[in-house]
Amino acid sequence: MIRSRSRTRLVFLQIGFVAWGALALGAIGLFFLQPQSQFAASQLPLITLALWLAGIGCVAFILAGLLTQKSRIYILFFVGVLVLLLNGLAFFGAYTLTHFNDSILPGLAFAPKPENARQPSEFGLDYATERIAINEDEWLEAWRIPYYGEAKGTVLLFPGNGGNKAHQLMLSASVFNQLGYHTLMVDFRGQGGSSGNSATLGLRESKDVGYAMAHAETIDLPKPYVVYGVSAGSAAILKAIANGLEPDAAILEMPFAYFMNAVKTRMKAQDFPTTGLAELLVFWGSVQHGYNGFAHNPARYAKSVTVPTLILHGEKDRWTSLEEVKAIYDNLQGDKELAVFPNTGHSLLVTVDQPRWTKTIGDFLNNQWNV
Repeated sequence: MIRSRSRTRLVFLQIGFVAWGALALGAIGLFFLQPQSQFAASQLPLITLALWLAGIGCVAFILAGLLTQKSRIYILFFVGVLVLLLNGLAFFGAYTLTHFNDSILPGLAFAPKPENARQPSEFGLDYATERIAINEDEWLEAWRIPYYGEAKGTVLLFPGNGGNKAHQLMLSASVFNQLGYHTLMVDFRGQGGSSGNSATLGLRESKDVGYAMAHAETIDLPKPYVVYGVSAGSAAILKAIANGLEPDAAILEMPFAYFMNAVKTRMKAQDFPTTGLAELLVFWGSVQHGYNGFAHNPARYAKSVTVPTLILHGEKDRWTSLEEVKAIYDNLQGDKELAVFPNTGHSLLVTVDQPRWTKTIGDFLNNQWNV
């Protein structure tokens, strides 16, 4: 009995030392690496990780010193079940939020894939459907709307999370066409007519931005090229440019600045606790899709953006604060403009004040081409 009790106590002591040792090593590593710019603290939830490690260490030491063997076993079993339950809920929550109901696990994905319910012809626009091949199994669907006359260039449009080109880009494309531009409206993978049944809120989608622009060059659409994105579509554009894409100008509507903040804001809106759970959601989503969601921060991508950029933001946007949008704006390295639309939130701004939206974009683009 004494040996068994000693072994149990030793296990808890080991857990405590490992937790506090990891905390100490992490602090030392951060101290040495951060000044040398070898590590970006914003890429990980450091405070949350530190609190978890400190808490685990404290609980382990308390269990090792104060409780009986039987009590320690019960508590350890309870904690183990709680950890498994929280991680299980986070895993399935991440899956549900990033997959649609035709996925491999249909019972876990409740949202239908966002299909295109309307066509440009319903708005009096001629169009052609383009299929942009990625590989044998994946493709992007796009609608190309020509401008009849001497075009000023081409605008490539990208929707936000849970949307598609018909739902979120139709009116915008119509305005760009009226301003004298060819337009290419693109569904990301997992949207509309494109392949796939999942979304990554701008991570994988950044590659789709590159595929679409390469397609525009292949079919010889007129330059200069302007990329326009809504919400997560804006995040995808910023990441694509940070990864080396070179459009001639960018228009970002309602971008989020920090992915973790975006997750927490949406959880708070649904009255969910965020501390720890938001990090678990992002962690399991990262595992499922093979991307690092902790490093997904458009405000950081903006530091690599040198092309002229216009940001459009709703003053009362409950998902992204004006301060966060200004963080993106301040980090942009090229010519830049910020237009804030008063008395509106996270809505398609062209539907809120079309005359102002049209003039803001028209003036911005004309200034770039010296028209």
